[in-house]
Amino acid sequence: MINFFSMNGYGIYVFSAFIFTMINFLGLYIVVRYQLKKEQKKFAEKFGKLNLNQVSEANKQKINKEILSAGIFSKI
Repeated sequence: MINFFSMNGYGIYVFSAFIFTMINFLGLYIVVRYQLKKEQKKFAEKFGKLNLNQVSEANKQKINKEILSAGIFSKI
């Protein structure tokens, strides 16, 4: 087991690079998730109070259909 972790003297470099990469991926995920939540909040504030006529007009527009269909699959 100790041979696996030492990797002939290179283990410290391999595992430190792995840990560094995982920390950066986690940080990037947190930043992107925060920005998504912020943008969703801005969108809801701007377009959350539409009346029925405005909603039906918005649903007819192509770009809105693309945005709404993409939002269904978002798991963030």
